Amino acid sequence: MDYFCEQVQQKDVGRRMQVGQELLEYLGDPARSSDLEQDQQRLDKVIDELTAWVNSSNFKVALLGLDVLGAFVDRLSGRFKPYIGTVLLPLIDRMGDAKDQVREQAQNLILKLMCEAAPPMYIWERLAVGFKHKNYRSREGVCLCLVATLNIYGAQPLILSKLVPHLCIAFGDSNSQVRDAAILAIVEVYRHVGEKVRIDLAKRGIPPGR
Repeated sequence: MDYFCEQVQQKDVGRRMQVGQELLEYLGDPARSSDLEQDQQRLDKVIDELTAWVNSSNFKVALLGLDVLGAFVDRLSGRFKPYIGTVLLPLIDRMGDAKDQVREQAQNLILKLMCEAAPPMYIWERLAVGFKHKNYRSREGVCLCLVATLNIYGAQPLILSKLVPHLCIAFGDSNSQVRDAAILAIVEVYRHVGEKVRIDLAKRGIPPGR
């Protein structure tokens, strides 16, 4: 881990690509990576640096950063929870990426966090800021992520009354893709909870025809 702590700080793209692959192999072999959690500060540093990779303008580095963070989630599961606040904001940014593959992988990592690191609503309480993101693709991505969450977990683990108001605001978004994604999400909510959501929408001043 001392080696990786030093190497993940490299800025050279070629070196990052090499180190990322080495890290994936290291994390995939529990016998080799027994020192993973020996030094908390060192582990914090590595995760922080990988979060910077996710923010990289080079999409290959960003994808590799997402892969390696996913491998950390697999290894640490619930012990990854303290890092959720650190990694979520870059993931919301990446859900707005110009490349489909990056957007998809960012969403997959968010869903993996719900599955392995913390309950879905814990994640959503921190993810909801994405509904107001300056990038329309990120706003759209958060709506689509809610659809995916409902498909996987249903409505039970979510406090939908905290999320529906965000969707109501998104109905009036300046971007048509965001509006469509918000409608898709509310349809998914309706599929799970039924008439309650129609009543809630009426209370929020959404016209009945809408």
